[in-house]
Amino acid sequence: MIFLFGMISFVTNLAAPMGIVLKNQFSVSNALGMLGNFGNFIAYAVMGIPSGILLQRVGYKKTALIAVAVGFIGVGIQYLSGHSSPDMAFAVYLIGAFIAGFSMCLLNTVVNPMLNKLGGEGNKGNQLIQVGGSFNSVMATITPMFVGILIAGSIEKATISQIFPVMYTAMAVFAIAFFVLLIVPIPEPNAATSTEPIGKLMSGALKFRHFILGAIAIFVYVGVEVGVPGTLNLFLTDPIEKGGAGISSTISGFVVGTYWFLMLIGRLAGASLGAKISSKAMLTFTSALGLLLVFL
Repeated sequence: MIFLFGMISFVTNLAAPMGIVLKNQFSVSNALGMLGNFGNFIAYAVMGIPSGILLQRVGYKKTALIAVAVGFIGVGIQYLSGHSSPDMAFAVYLIGAFIAGFSMCLLNTVVNPMLNKLGGEGNKGNQLIQVGGSFNSVMATITPMFVGILIAGSIEKATISQIFPVMYTAMAVFAIAFFVLLIVPIPEPNAATSTEPIGKLMSGALKFRHFILGAIAIFVYVGVEVGVPGTLNLFLTDPIEKGGAGISSTISGFVVGTYWFLMLIGRLAGASLGAKISSKAMLTFTSALGLLLVFL
């Protein structure tokens, strides 16, 4: 499950540095270059509820297998975009990013509760999630660096085909994960299955103030977490005359990788303290610190 946590990060963080490639290969704006990221995450909104229903009906193992298979297809379509005609390549890539987002949503649905369950829930479960998150950050650190090295040289001539080694790696990882999951037994928690309609369940959930606040918090958190490295990469590689920093893709990849590395340090600290300090206390402290740093 910790390995799957890393896969989520590897595929998700491929979208941000790919923005540089899309922007230059198809001569589009930074905003359109970020469409791969947008497609990846809008898939969560589409697949969020269906993934929960799927998990309830077929269990953790089958949901994980479906997620890995869908991820392989999504990255495969992104790979095919590098062989598509110039008129179709951009659209094909976005379709691949969108399908890959389905996979990431399904994997998140499986991985988080499963790690919590394996850790016995409570503080221990939270600690195991932090360990998984640490591996997630390791992959997030490596991915932009890897892509930055691959497109080193003339950024203006960057193409999707230069990123094929990353896509080969992703597809190989998905294929290996599928067969490993097929063999390894995964415990299935005895979750109660609700027979109530989805509409009624959602309206009931919306009555709880903490549910609404939690949803808003996740929305803002993911926007900040993903938006910063995505836009940073584009800004750093933009020419100085266009308001950018005008640095190479390799350096920008390492700068963005450092962002994720610092997040890794935070996750490791959280993992070490997770069994001793409650999630509420950790969240209160980090939120207050984050606000302070923003104002500074």
